[in-house]
Amino acid sequence: MNTVQKGATTIELAFVLVVFFMFLFGVLDVSRMLFTWNAATEATRLGARYAVVCAGGADAATVLAKMRTMVPEIGGAALAWEPAGCDASTCEAVTVTLTGLNFHWLSPVTGMVVPARALPAFSTRLPREMMGQDPNNAQICQ
Repeated sequence: MNTVQKGATTIELAFVLVVFFMFLFGVLDVSRMLFTWNAATEATRLGARYAVVCAGGADAATVLAKMRTMVPEIGGAALAWEPAGCDASTCEAVTVTLTGLNFHWLSPVTGMVVPARALPAFSTRLPREMMGQDPNNAQICQ
């Protein structure tokens, strides 16, 4: 029995490629989410460092602007001096908290099932160090 099966290999390749690309896009999306997670952690560290070293001009808006250089899609950030109501000479620490960060999937299959994933709040607390007395202030506080 001699049957002609023209195009059977093409159909099989198409099935394999669909599964391969779904797996590839899934790996890429998870990698992007881990990168965003790490960037958010580093952004809170940068914001806390900026607030500690640049005590004179470090309000929540400037810290948020500095953090947005690393993670542009930041929803909101909070800056808390400890104890509350202190100035550069009496503060003991600063806490920077990042909230409202959503991760958007690129792969079409995951994007249909889970439209956006809300990442948890990220927080960094740093002690006062030498508020406003760091010799590198000119470079850090720009």
